Amino acid sequence: MIFNFTQKSRVTEVDAGVSRIIGAYQNTSLSSDPHLVTIFTVLIALLARLTAAIRRTKAESDLEEKDEVRDDKIRALYYLVLGFMHHPGAAVKAVAEKVFKVFEKYGIAITSESYATESSLVSSLLTDLSDADMQEAIDKLTGLSIIVAELGAAQTDFEQSRIAYEEEKAHEGTEENATELKAEVLAQLNGKLVIYLRAMEQVDEATYGTFARTVAEIINDNNEVVKKRSKKTTPAE
Repeated sequence: MIFNFTQKSRVTEVDAGVSRIIGAYQNTSLSSDPHLVTIFTVLIALLARLTAAIRRTKAESDLEEKDEVRDDKIRALYYLVLGFMHHPGAAVKAVAEKVFKVFEKYGIAITSESYATESSLVSSLLTDLSDADMQEAIDKLTGLSIIVAELGAAQTDFEQSRIAYEEEKAHEGTEENATELKAEVLAQLNGKLVIYLRAMEQVDEATYGTFARTVAEIINDNNEVVKKRSKKTTPAE
């Protein structure tokens, strides 16, 4: 008996499971069945769109993570310099005030700007801090040169991730929602393929039985994973 692919599956689980089902189909000799050909032609096209949407979502998620790292370095720079401004030593305090005056032109509020604006401002800040006179001041404040270097690395890392994200969007063309596409894939899988295989397994077990059992195994494996995950996240009564 072939059960439906559970709707509670994650988009990545649907992507992986349906990929396995398509691979299993391509290893059969069932391409002579025009109805199966039609079902899989639609399913393969839907899966390609789902995979593309997952890639874009991942690229966007990576971009958000890189931006948060960059924001953390900006905050670290701000609070470290602010701390030195309260240093009891007049010389250290004076150097800190000099560095803070440069940072103050940008402010910690740049972490709330758009990606493009923040990137521009961070690049400008790093340029100002790289001035020879500023470098000398930074070197006098213990640990600050490390934070500045980490901010520079975080900025580079973010920009590389942003390029990857933009390339993914350009390659994909029209943006599509992975969750909505998951629903379309499962509608084709459960509403077309599973129903058809249930019927054909009864009519011609010799021809369809092996493939039907393979599909059932793939779906059952996935549903068990989802079931176990649900049990872990269900609060004890």
